[in-house]
Amino acid sequence: MPSVPSTKESPVKSPVCPHAGKLLSHSNGDAKLREGSFPLNGIEKLTVVQNPEDSSKTIQINTKNASPERKWIRPDLPSRCTWSLGASKADSPHTQFPVAPTILPDILHRIGDTPMVRINKIPKVFGLKCELLAKCEYFNAGGSVKDRISLRMVEDAERAGILKPGDTIIEPTSGNTGIGLALAAAVKGYRCIIVMPEKMSMEKVDVLRALGAEIVRTPTSARFDSPESHVGVAWRLKNEIPNSHILDQYRNPSNPLAHYDTTAEEILEQCDGKVDMLVVGAGTGGTITGVARKLKERCPNIKIVGVDPEGSILAEPEELNKTDKTQYEVEGIGYDFIPTVLDRSVVDAWYKSNDEESFNMSRMLIRDEGLLCGGSSGTAMAAAVNVAKELKEGQRCVVILPDSIRNYMSKFLSDKWMVQKGFLREEDLMVKKPWWWNLKLQGLNMSAPLTVLPTVTCQKTIKILKEKGFDQAPVVDDAGLILGMVTLGNMLSSILAGKIKLSDPVSKVLYKQFKQIRLTDNLGKLSRILETDHFALVVHEQIQCKCIGVPGALLKQMVFGVVTAVDLLNFVTGRERRERSMSESTDEL
Repeated sequence: MPSVPSTKESPVKSPVCPHAGKLLSHSNGDAKLREGSFPLNGIEKLTVVQNPEDSSKTIQINTKNASPERKWIRPDLPSRCTWSLGASKADSPHTQFPVAPTILPDILHRIGDTPMVRINKIPKVFGLKCELLAKCEYFNAGGSVKDRISLRMVEDAERAGILKPGDTIIEPTSGNTGIGLALAAAVKGYRCIIVMPEKMSMEKVDVLRALGAEIVRTPTSARFDSPESHVGVAWRLKNEIPNSHILDQYRNPSNPLAHYDTTAEEILEQCDGKVDMLVVGAGTGGTITGVARKLKERCPNIKIVGVDPEGSILAEPEELNKTDKTQYEVEGIGYDFIPTVLDRSVVDAWYKSNDEESFNMSRMLIRDEGLLCGGSSGTAMAAAVNVAKELKEGQRCVVILPDSIRNYMSKFLSDKWMVQKGFLREEDLMVKKPWWWNLKLQGLNMSAPLTVLPTVTCQKTIKILKEKGFDQAPVVDDAGLILGMVTLGNMLSSILAGKIKLSDPVSKVLYKQFKQIRLTDNLGKLSRILETDHFALVVHEQIQCKCIGVPGALLKQMVFGVVTAVDLLNFVTGRERRERSMSESTDEL
């Protein structure tokens, strides 16, 4: 497997195991991240959350000096693993682990040996005849199935002489592998830098920070092979920091080996060797590959079902992956490339999942079975209740639940978040609604909106907003299309911090994290938005036909107004005041 040369070649080049490509290491040197600039195409700034002693530092990445030569290893290279069904075990790199003692030497010994739990109510709801079991991986020390591979990758690298005291671990991850590595790094004394997309929850960031890891966030929309992606940024950091290593869950054979040696063996022991179907969500593919290989050796007639979210490309045949969706909310599964460690030949069938069924099933597992699981657990279980309908009475289906609710308290556990994302209906949550709840926004007295062009200076914009008595205004282009919002608070704080000058155009301080609402939406939806946001942008969609002879039309969003909590409160209290006044007048008569 090709490797990326480091700045200084390490004199020792030992493979992790017989199937592994080389993991890179630097010779001795200062393992401190150099403050300043280093090349990274297309990114102006990434914030690294440093250790608690100094959380204010940032890494400035200078795009002007970007190097044309990228030093990285693709995460989707062909696998070099020699495993095959029925092959001799004499050449196997797998390791047998002893039973843990009563008093554990450290928390890393609480990884593995997770419980298998029978699902009782949900099978009846969906009319299943088979026995449905859940392997609860969130009982691992770090809270997810990824603890297994994190520990295995670290210890394999240590045994190979690649990872040494004082070294730095860097990993691109959706969060759980990062938490597992940060946990191992905290116990073993390594420095740890985790690179993950912005989509991932703040709960994961907080846990990583608490474990002493440094965090870099990257754009969710960046392709995996882009320098701006979490993979690309991790390699940039690795090439900058002496004695740093990317253990690389996408390529590292220790990933599937951890599951072949432990997870699969536990399932077989807990089920007395009888498993008819296994349902697993696919991310890096290490879990489904490792477990499926072992189970197929011991249960030849088992059916392996892989679960892949809509918008991902892991499923086969390729026709299953055709969709207009490119983004999904479920974390930790699905990719826009095929990881090296994913062996799709051991998967008998694929199920394409969607966010709505995933999150609602997670909430059902919590409510009806008492399993405090995460979103991808709901994905796997939602697939299981569909595909397991083909199983008969006396047969058994095992579902792997990867992580817990801890990482998603502000996401699918929140009714507000579920409603905002369209996964729950507002009317399902309220027994009795106030009189104004279902009234349309059209009933509000909204004045003509004040809009600002992106070329207007910050100084002039501040003056206009103060004169008109507004705290914010939409920024639109010459055609009226919405580019973002500009707020007084954001402009003033940016100016005081020296990030912008009064003479800079407002395009430099655009605020894009705002909520939109339509005139046809009800005031109840607006009320939910205003519980967490200071304002909502009222938009009106227009269909713009193209030139004569050119087929098709464009759907454009135009600004209709900006509403705040004060506007809603004035509407509600104003009407109640008028009704009360009319009632008092009637009583006098």
